[in-house]
Amino acid sequence: MKAKAVVRLEFPSEKHLNIVCRALMPEVERTTTTRSRVSLKKEGTFLVLEAQAKDTVALRAALNAYLRWINSTANVLETLKNIS
Repeated sequence: MKAKAVVRLEFPSEKHLNIVCRALMPEVERTTTTRSRVSLKKEGTFLVLEAQAKDTVALRAALNAYLRWINSTANVLETLKNIS
């Protein structure tokens, strides 16, 4: 792998972090491409997303996909919080 990125995202609670991690695990465990791979780690209320890819195009695509999924899940959690 030639390109690598590490992104640390803070969540309002460990509960939100756990929900996001569970939502992303199927994607992490069964990657659809051989050009990139992603790992997730939890550090307190931080999600550490580490992406590695064969080239910068694949790295950008992987980061965009995961960041969109994370953002979508966080938006759903925020909407549910506001409804309660």
